[in-house]
Amino acid sequence: MLSSERVKREKRLDGPFALIEKQRGAMRIMAVDAVAHALGIMPGLALADARACVPELTVFPYDPTADTVLLDWLIEGCARYTPMVAADPPYGLLLDITGCTHFYAQGETGLTADLCARLARMGLSARFACADTPEAAQALAEFGGGEWSRGDIAALPVKALRIAPETHVALRRAGLHTLGDLAKRPRAPLAARFGADFPSHLARILGEEDVHITPYRVPPALVTEARFAEPVAHTDAVLGTLEQLAAKAAVTLAERHNGGRMFEASLFRSDGHVARLTIETGAPTRDPALLNRLFRERIEALRDPLDPGFGYDLIRLGVPRTEPLGPAQLRLEGGAIADVELGALLDRLGVRLGHNRLRRLALGDSHIPEQAAFDLPLSAPAPPACWPALEPGAPPLRPLHLFDPPQRIQVLAEVPDGPPHRFQWRRATHDVVRYEGPERIAAEWWQRKKGHIPGQNGLTRDYYRVEDARGRRFWVFRHGLYGSEKVTPDWYLHGLFA
Repeated sequence: MLSSERVKREKRLDGPFALIEKQRGAMRIMAVDAVAHALGIMPGLALADARACVPELTVFPYDPTADTVLLDWLIEGCARYTPMVAADPPYGLLLDITGCTHFYAQGETGLTADLCARLARMGLSARFACADTPEAAQALAEFGGGEWSRGDIAALPVKALRIAPETHVALRRAGLHTLGDLAKRPRAPLAARFGADFPSHLARILGEEDVHITPYRVPPALVTEARFAEPVAHTDAVLGTLEQLAAKAAVTLAERHNGGRMFEASLFRSDGHVARLTIETGAPTRDPALLNRLFRERIEALRDPLDPGFGYDLIRLGVPRTEPLGPAQLRLEGGAIADVELGALLDRLGVRLGHNRLRRLALGDSHIPEQAAFDLPLSAPAPPACWPALEPGAPPLRPLHLFDPPQRIQVLAEVPDGPPHRFQWRRATHDVVRYEGPERIAAEWWQRKKGHIPGQNGLTRDYYRVEDARGRRFWVFRHGLYGSEKVTPDWYLHGLFA
């Protein structure tokens, strides 16, 4: 059992032990090792009864979360065999090895033998089965006692169906003891007696209906890999291999007229550990030398250095995200050298700091100021929009910094619907010496379900660009038209000019 083998790997125990959990006020056995099982200790037994039978029994708390972590770690390691790996909680794994057995001389048998040997070196045991559907493989592995052929599925007990226990009892009482007995029966009466989903469960386990597994990781669009008879451990050897794999991937990308925006290197250590390194580029690329420099930057920026252990016997390079990349034409004045250098600088900063830390402004389809522009990651695709052109020397129409949401201020004006004369913000008073406005911005009435309705379209904003006595410039607005929309409109500070 995975729980007991996990504890044995961590504690290095020789004697009998069990994992316990409190259930209904009593401590009960949840898992045992092989030694305790041979002595008659079974899961579900009370701890007091188990200690009466085996006084020297060692106990540890049952930790299903640690089992899940170990299962996820095993999924990462099994990715060396196929990208289609999924968990079968609480202790199983599902591998879709279709088209992945050509690396092994004996096909499915060779792949299974290699996986079994790797698990044995980790101190883990497993039962394997190959079938045409995931449900059939699960049933054969759990109830078949080894690798079975398709014809042996009919001999499995009805307990192999993952359905409610009371349904198992009802099937046995009806004289249906094996899956072969169920396969001979018409499906309509079974559905009427045991539920509408029962025929579907039966069809999947018999191989008549296939529901593909959902992999733990989505397979990338392009994958290249290198396997080694002798594991490599030096960083330069790893980077050299990645550059060779990038060159192979570049050929395929060129045939597809694409370039990669994201590259993921998977380093499979011989003991089962997998290290993953991901880099992103600001523009699609197929340059192996550039990718080599970025991967070197990524390794050097790691908080914990790579630990090759006994070396990596498999290195894989995936391209999860691609974009169209056609041939580029250099400009007559000497080419886009500055753009290339800027792109390379941004890529290096993104690898070191993280691409989410490099931001850029993107326009939004709204005239409401706080929704007219957003800051997005630099690697995010840019929307087809441009900033409005200003006359040379004209002051900016919008401030450099926007408050979201706008901040409430206290304003003194000469007339209720006039410009601000003095305002108070953050306990400081600002005397206005210059102003420009108002710039009137109405609410987005076209976004409303009923469209334009007089008096019910929301409050209008009157914006002013003001300058105080110390030369500081602010963007303030009055929320609501005086008298017609609101008796006493509120004032807000929305932005700061540089």
